[in-house]
Amino acid sequence: MICLTGMIVLFFALTVDGRIGDSTSENSFCTETKECLLFDLVCAGDDYEVRHYDAAKWVTAEAESYFMEIAISRAFRKLFKYITGENVAGAKIDMTAPVIIKVNESASMWQSSNYVLSFLLPSSYQANPPKPTDSSVYFTDTPDMKVYVRSYGGWMMSVVSKSQAQSLKTSLDKVQAKYESEYRYDVGYNSPMKIMNRHNEVWYIAKGEPVCPKSE
Repeated sequence: MICLTGMIVLFFALTVDGRIGDSTSENSFCTETKECLLFDLVCAGDDYEVRHYDAAKWVTAEAESYFMEIAISRAFRKLFKYITGENVAGAKIDMTAPVIIKVNESASMWQSSNYVLSFLLPSSYQANPPKPTDSSVYFTDTPDMKVYVRSYGGWMMSVVSKSQAQSLKTSLDKVQAKYESEYRYDVGYNSPMKIMNRHNEVWYIAKGEPVCPKSE
């Protein structure tokens, strides 16, 4: 009985860790970090794809600004300090991908908005990450979820990401898909030093059973 229990616990641990790992064999765009957030592709079309993600833990910081780029730069510095040793364990934590930005959909370009930036914690820190020494840095969890995804290249600037998000929403509304409309995630996979072949995404969390894109 003890042996069986141990096997179940081990299987569960491997399943959890298995969703964050080396994904270069699955995703050609996730190549700059040792570990990436893995997913199951539910379906795909020209306009968008549907993915399933397991629950995951992230380290998070937020900043407010009229401009997304300024807010993200401020939040990024806080998170970079955390993974380079500003935590209670003094641990150096590997960078992972993607980096996600939670964006309030109701924000106007003429008003200041709060942007929430999160780094994915590596598999070895998913269960018990070291506490940040900066009180404005905290942990968040994304649930087991299915998401609508639109991919695009270039640089993730506020005008571009908003345009890509609108294109995705238009595609989803055409098929009467239900999704979280109060916020979206802008998602990046590349370091600032990478110039060519950049990969970005916009995510909307599906509500209920997702609707696959219609085949042409």
